[in-house]
Amino acid sequence: MSLAIEVAGKTDVGCVRVRNEDNFGYDLDRGIFVVCDGMGGHASGEVASKLAVDSLLTYFRQRPQNTERRDDESTTTTVLSERALALQEGIQLTNRAIWDAVCAHQQHAGMGSTIVCVLIDQDLFSVGHVGDSRVYLIREDAIQQLTQDHSLVARQTQLGLISPEEARTSKLQNVITQALGSEDGVVPDVDDMVAISDDVLVLTSDGLTGALSDQEIMRTVNSAATLGQACENLIQSAKLRGGTDNITCLLIRFLESPWYQTCLRSLRTSGSR
Repeated sequence: MSLAIEVAGKTDVGCVRVRNEDNFGYDLDRGIFVVCDGMGGHASGEVASKLAVDSLLTYFRQRPQNTERRDDESTTTTVLSERALALQEGIQLTNRAIWDAVCAHQQHAGMGSTIVCVLIDQDLFSVGHVGDSRVYLIREDAIQQLTQDHSLVARQTQLGLISPEEARTSKLQNVITQALGSEDGVVPDVDDMVAISDDVLVLTSDGLTGALSDQEIMRTVNSAATLGQACENLIQSAKLRGGTDNITCLLIRFLESPWYQTCLRSLRTSGSR
């Protein structure tokens, strides 16, 4: 199915922090979208998250585009698509860039970053992440978390040691088990998905998810007139809850393509062969 997208994003320092260590970015031509939450003292978190965003976007801007689309791709297969494998490689190279910066500059010792990213090709998309930033899918009146936090409380919840309610109030919420830049290699989680018209993807740092429940995020997005207003409303709601962390959200809505865009896309594809 041929789908178009619209996007809006916003980041805020919150009510407590002095610096904003979150960063986000996207490239509509390449279909790549990313949110990163940095960590490390002496402004190193800002450095790490910006380096992560810039490195991933650069990877996809320099990577040759594949104009051939496999319409038999399915989320039921256990084999990852070329799109997901590219996302995996991009995250691994981004990790290496941060690791090299840590090794080269003593003042950046201990810096790192989470990453969540989405690579879109019409109605097909792949999700990749490291850390506890998240991607959600909002479809009509339901919301689904597409990523599994790389965190201690998430692991405790999986093992049945604590309940989801206990996880939300745990003092160990900020302990993550994997981050970009903490080692010279990283194993990102990647997956393939299929979108339908009016789906909304929410890419967010934990400054939002720590303040608002999944249902509150969904209701806020669905009640807003535009994606831009939804971003503003999400951040203001998180700040009303205390805003103890930096807050970032990047929203992507899938839309049915006008007929003339579909024709133009077909002409471009035919002309490139």
